[in-house]
Amino acid sequence: MRLAFLASHGGSAARHITQACQSGELGAVPLALASNNSRSAALEWAREAGLQTAHLSSARYPNPAELDAAIRDFLVGSGADTLVLSGYMRELGPRVLEAFAGRVVNIHPSLLPRHGGRGMYGDHVHEAVLAAGDNESGATVHLVTAGIDEGPILAQARVPVLAGDTLPTLKARVQAIESDLMLRALRALAAEEVRV
Repeated sequence: MRLAFLASHGGSAARHITQACQSGELGAVPLALASNNSRSAALEWAREAGLQTAHLSSARYPNPAELDAAIRDFLVGSGADTLVLSGYMRELGPRVLEAFAGRVVNIHPSLLPRHGGRGMYGDHVHEAVLAAGDNESGATVHLVTAGIDEGPILAQARVPVLAGDTLPTLKARVQAIESDLMLRALRALAAEEVRV
């Protein structure tokens, strides 16, 4: 697999995946990272790691169709065949989704389909889990489609919701399983074990 990443902030998943590629833990090649945030730590890190980088945002491309085309052109031009969202806080446009159909991967901090959809990201998800009184949570790696958090599930991992859990404690428990779950899902996708 030839990987590209989209990130808005720190890009921790992109970093972990790139390290796994470099160590031989994941048989893939990281090529590029684009961010909608010109000051993101992910862009700085990716430049230092030798990845192709680009700042592509609505500030540079106010027309959504032009932004969608610019993102697609950068990603396709990088040589990537698989796109990983690493904390990317924007919806993908139809051109990007078409160019990488069946090869856009995202991780969501709940057991989809529970607590997914518009507005369900980051701390909002963990707050919803606690408010619902769920006895378990976890993370889901899924393929990205036009619907928010509606794409086919590649892998899930579960964690308990403990009595007395707060947003920080639950969040930490979920984040602790996300990196290995993403690697497992990417390995399955690379081995074509996943049937979409």
